[in-house]
Amino acid sequence: MRPRLQIGIDSRDPERLAPFWASALGYAIGDFDRDRVYLDLVPPDSSSPIVYFQRVPEEKRLKNRVHLDLYSPDPESTVSEFLSLGATRLGEPQSGSEGGWWQVMADPEGNEFCVCRAT
Repeated sequence: MRPRLQIGIDSRDPERLAPFWASALGYAIGDFDRDRVYLDLVPPDSSSPIVYFQRVPEEKRLKNRVHLDLYSPDPESTVSEFLSLGATRLGEPQSGSEGGWWQVMADPEGNEFCVCRAT
């Protein structure tokens, strides 16, 4: 058996960040734990990774050591959608070998992720 993937995202304001990621990933916003530290996103199916937000006191300061790559058949439209949700572009789109294309972005709290062309 392989382990189930769970992704934790540190956040100063999970209530503000959760709607962005819920919309970006097609998840629903779940509930906080009783201490209002952890806020879950509910995946659309049991094979999707669990995503949750952990309330932390500090702001993000440095580049992420891990980031998400989100693949889309229409990455330019996906970038536009994420911009309307509060994301920002970080630099110009990049291209690689074999038709690779990606745009580095940041969510509303500055966490980096990439929108990539699905091939």
